[in-house]
Amino acid sequence: MAEQVQLKDSERQPCEVWTRVMGYHRPVSSFNTGKKGEFYERKCFIESKCHLDEKAPAGK
Repeated sequence: MAEQVQLKDSERQPCEVWTRVMGYHRPVSSFNTGKKGEFYERKCFIESKCHLDEKAPAGK
């Protein structure tokens, strides 16, 4: 079995998270406090698991 690599905290590099806002991408680290709060309250979903009823009229 392959040996598992473990890094010390001093060897790790921070990951910068970017998101799309109003048509362009920005790093979350540049958001103000309120915008960061909104970002972390977002819920992720997978559209294919929503089971949208294809027979339902648009807008409902």
